[in-house]
Amino acid sequence: MTDAPEHPLTTAIKPLLDAVGAAALALDEAKPDDVVLDWEGAPAVAIRLPHLSSALDRLLADMARQYDGRPLNELDRLEKQRVVALLEERGAFTVRHGVETVASALGVSRFTVYNYLNRQTDGPKSD
Repeated sequence: MTDAPEHPLTTAIKPLLDAVGAAALALDEAKPDDVVLDWEGAPAVAIRLPHLSSALDRLLADMARQYDGRPLNELDRLEKQRVVALLEERGAFTVRHGVETVASALGVSRFTVYNYLNRQTDGPKSD
């Protein structure tokens, strides 16, 4: 896969492509599942979207970056709860095996992840 030729549209959307793990390619490399974007009425660039399985890995890596690159399994309980809440907001648990993948990354059980999810839907409880 070669990079798409430099085009103003490619340059403009590069931060978005990087954020979602997509790639810009030359039009002649486009496959049927790729998205071709037009510029001023003519095809300009093809976009290859990432597979869903890699989306969760990118979300987890983004969470680690938000915590200064610390491994997620080293976060304290409140930080892990916040990570689960952020991942829920971003749809991480709609991916097959999402709970298991997140539990493994956080170093907790699936049951714990479900408890964190239930805790946020039930609201804070007094002990």
